[in-house]
Amino acid sequence: MNAVILEEDMLADGTEIERQRRAQAVAARFAYGGGVEPQEVAVEALAGMTNRNYLASALGKRFVVRIPGEGTEEYIDRKADEEAGKLTSDIGVNAPVVYYDPKTGTQITRFIEGCVTMSAEVFKDPGAVRRAAISFRKLHTSGRKLKNDFNEKAVAQDYLDVLKARNAQLPEGYEKVQTQADTIREVLRATAQETVPCHNDPAPENLVDTGERVYILDWEFAGNNDPFWDLADLSVETGFTEEQDRILLEAYLGRPPRQSEYGRIVLYKSLAFLLWTLWGVLQHVNENPRPAYHFASYWDYAMDRFTRCQAIMNSDRFADLLEAVRIRA
Repeated sequence: MNAVILEEDMLADGTEIERQRRAQAVAARFAYGGGVEPQEVAVEALAGMTNRNYLASALGKRFVVRIPGEGTEEYIDRKADEEAGKLTSDIGVNAPVVYYDPKTGTQITRFIEGCVTMSAEVFKDPGAVRRAAISFRKLHTSGRKLKNDFNEKAVAQDYLDVLKARNAQLPEGYEKVQTQADTIREVLRATAQETVPCHNDPAPENLVDTGERVYILDWEFAGNNDPFWDLADLSVETGFTEEQDRILLEAYLGRPPRQSEYGRIVLYKSLAFLLWTLWGVLQHVNENPRPAYHFASYWDYAMDRFTRCQAIMNSDRFADLLEAVRIRA
């Protein structure tokens, strides 16, 4: 996993300094068993969006400490997060969990040596796409069940309730797009298979690649869901092309995808873009630190997701793909 050097404005931020001190204290006590003083634990910031992750180093051992972002307690079920982290560690698709505080969501996992954080650049290698597909297939076919179900419409409503309580601004045209989304949901629900354990937030910084296998990290949104959501959302967050989508699907299925299977990915991509639009607005309202990628603010992130959602729904091929899913072509 590649460490990210802290920017000067972060180093001058009192809140960031406090987060680093918390990471040092938690690591000293629970990762190193009190064998070092907090100030003896070196910490480096790692990739992350809402949460802040730190690579902790001392006594020749390395761990990752997650300090939850501001406002996450409003929409994250910490008991479910803890259960998912431990279950996926047992399955072997997550980094081993060393410590979890269900009150705060602070977490320590073992550092996966010899890995790189996934990114659009890393995923240009078709082998990386295939390794990710295999890890998701291992998760989805594990035969296990998680504490919670994940329903993107219910999650979106939770976000909307919080935003409305704060009189937050939504993107212009949101209600119209939400109406189109309901039509898509009806088709997906009518053709749904049994739900399976899903990550539900596979942004590239939540995956690391050793070159032999991909580990999936940070299970805050985990829950039982349609497995195609994970594949679609990975595509959304990493900016996959259609060619990459088809490589992902073929590796996951073990055969070329049918048109309805590719269409299912596209339909879920539109819903993922819409859900993360609301999530971005919520981070904007919570005044969380500037997000990853190239966005200047969470509002810019939200508008990007909303625009991409509209682009999918308004594309020339969308009606045909919707019909292919409807008739299971």
